[in-house]
Amino acid sequence: MSQIQETIIKALEKSVNHIFQIQPEAGLLMVEEPRDRSKGDYSTNVAMRLAKVLHKAPIVIAEELVNDLKNTLPEASSIEFVKPGFINFRIKREVLFEIINSVLKAGDKYGENTSGAGKNILVEWVSANPTGDLHCGHARNAAWGDCISNLLEKSGYNCLREFYINDAGHQIDMLGESLVARYFEWLGKDYPLPEDGYHAEDVKNIAKEILEEEGDKWLETDPKERLEHFKLVGKKKELKKIERDLALYRVHFQSWMPESFFYENNMERINAVLDKMDKMNLTYEKDGALWFKATEYGDDKDRVLRKSDGSLSYLTPDIANHVYKVERGYEHLVNLWGADHHSYVTRMKLALKALGYPEGTLDVDIIQMVRMVEDGQEVKMSKRTGNAITLRELCEDVGVDAARWFFVAKDVASHMDFDFNLARKKDNNNPVYYCQYAYTRMSSILRKEDLPAFKPTDDFSRLTNEKELYLMKLMSEFPKLVADAARLRKPNKVTEYILDLAKTYHSYYGMAKVNNLDDPELTNQRIGLLKALQITLKNAFALVGVEALEQM
Repeated sequence: MSQIQETIIKALEKSVNHIFQIQPEAGLLMVEEPRDRSKGDYSTNVAMRLAKVLHKAPIVIAEELVNDLKNTLPEASSIEFVKPGFINFRIKREVLFEIINSVLKAGDKYGENTSGAGKNILVEWVSANPTGDLHCGHARNAAWGDCISNLLEKSGYNCLREFYINDAGHQIDMLGESLVARYFEWLGKDYPLPEDGYHAEDVKNIAKEILEEEGDKWLETDPKERLEHFKLVGKKKELKKIERDLALYRVHFQSWMPESFFYENNMERINAVLDKMDKMNLTYEKDGALWFKATEYGDDKDRVLRKSDGSLSYLTPDIANHVYKVERGYEHLVNLWGADHHSYVTRMKLALKALGYPEGTLDVDIIQMVRMVEDGQEVKMSKRTGNAITLRELCEDVGVDAARWFFVAKDVASHMDFDFNLARKKDNNNPVYYCQYAYTRMSSILRKEDLPAFKPTDDFSRLTNEKELYLMKLMSEFPKLVADAARLRKPNKVTEYILDLAKTYHSYYGMAKVNNLDDPELTNQRIGLLKALQITLKNAFALVGVEALEQM
């Protein structure tokens, strides 16, 4: 929704209140672009929506509203009603012309808005175990979370980007044992590799690095000391690799929160949460285990917090982690979890609810599965290693721009196929190439030596082409689009916007000449439009982590 649409909605709200003495319910007033642009720039069906409430014919309501709106909406050049009760608006061209200078003045900041000002939000995503390479399943999560954070920051939220490191528990024990086994193997010694250990090549390589850096001193040391050391070194090296691959993918975090943090100082933070739950009568003991009374808050069964052997369930440090997030000042928490965590969402939300945190403190977006497809067939393994296709391999194969675009362009609530063949294409069949080419075309025109320098002006009255006017409307929508996409956590709305802008520009490019030697006034105004379009498209690309290419 654009600023212009918001202006129309405010005028409608005022007129409805003035004429009919009612305050419209939220969502009742909708202003959209008509399918047939000859009908007007914008249209509303509010008269039909009010018909049941007012017990009047929609056309009668529409007529009354139009008569009032003509006095309260100076931005409109015409307001008309048509059967069965639509109201169509044409916007004064001067209003659209103002958009160009607004964009030129804002530059890289165009699209920024204050819809999230004063709101603290912590976004946690990827959060893969530091036991191996990131793969294509992580790629969708990584791109989506990064884009959400970009949108939130652009909309004024105080957003913390956090990676929760699952560096405690059985999987880390297995990493350590696997490294020890490979270390012994490099030295020609026998050591059993755990069946549920990590057999990938990267673990073998890390063991070799340890040997090269530290020699054979760990052959004869205390097994416990050796295991702890290999666990620590393994985690550090795996994390360094994860951070490196995420940086390649243009994903960066401000905070890396290890699960092991909650086990420090004799599990001080975990015990504090358990004590609080005990005082609030949220727990009970049964069969030697400690249970959370989850059924009292809507769960289908109570949940174990501490097992009968004294070890903690996965839920317990996770509760402590989320409590700590709020304690750090983030009243709104967003997690991006894989589809295998679907049932886990409810119990985490209920735990926070039971602890007295407001409804809506935690939102979880579930990332559905990705199927990698090549030549119409599913591809599960890397041709080079025989293991799962890594994030790095994906970026090296199709490029970072295509990898990010394809994962962001489809809502994560839906399963998706990632088409390698399409992602590799360097033609207009590939949507990211098609959109980048629009920016390249703009850059090519503005680079031409015979193009006169743009002279700042408030007059864009020569821009009367239908495509030019629609491009201005699209640019006017960008800040509100950013705000809406941030609020909804839907980066795919940005890729849809980019496609619309690129498609319209490609069409305009083929029908309008920018440099008209015999008409310097029109040339200057079109240069201004082109510069504003370039800024808008570049800023939109930045939100989804795709490069705006000057040349291709």
